[in-house]
Amino acid sequence: MITLFSLLIPSQVVVTKGVVVNNTAKKVFDELTVLENWKHWLPLFKSDSVKLSFYGNGGLNEACEWESGGKMNQLRIDSITTDKVEIALRTEGESAVVNTIRIFPLADSNSVQVEWRAVTKLKWYPWEKFRGLFIEKMSGDTYDEALKSLKSYVEGK
Repeated sequence: MITLFSLLIPSQVVVTKGVVVNNTAKKVFDELTVLENWKHWLPLFKSDSVKLSFYGNGGLNEACEWESGGKMNQLRIDSITTDKVEIALRTEGESAVVNTIRIFPLADSNSVQVEWRAVTKLKWYPWEKFRGLFIEKMSGDTYDEALKSLKSYVEGK
C-alpha cells in the first residue's frame, strides 16, 4: 500500500530561489564560473572545518571535493553559457542534484536577478519518494542563505 501511494509522488523535486544583486552580470558571472571564488560567499565553503580540494583552473569541468558526514561530496561545473552555469552536486550513495544558476539583467538598471534552481531526481523506492516531500524544507534555506551571501559579497566589491 505504501509503495502504491509513493508512486503518486513526483520522481523529481525542484527548489528555486532568487535574489536581486546590485552589480553587473559580468561580476556575478565571474563569481559563479570559478569554484574557488565560491569560498568568498558559499556558507559551506567559508567554514574553516571543511577541507576543500579543487581540480581544474576554473570554468567548465572544474570540480571541488570535500568530506561531510563520512561521505565524499563533489561539486562540478558541467555547462556554462552566456546567462547560466550548471553545476552537479554528487554525494556518495545519493542521486546527483543538478543546480542551474541563471542571471537575468533587469531593464533600465545596473542590477541582475540571480535564480538558483536545484533539481533532485528521486529513485522509485518509497522512502526516497517520502524524503522528497521534505527536500524543499531541508535545502531551501541553504540556497537562500547562499544567494544572500553572494549578493552581499558581489555588492561589496
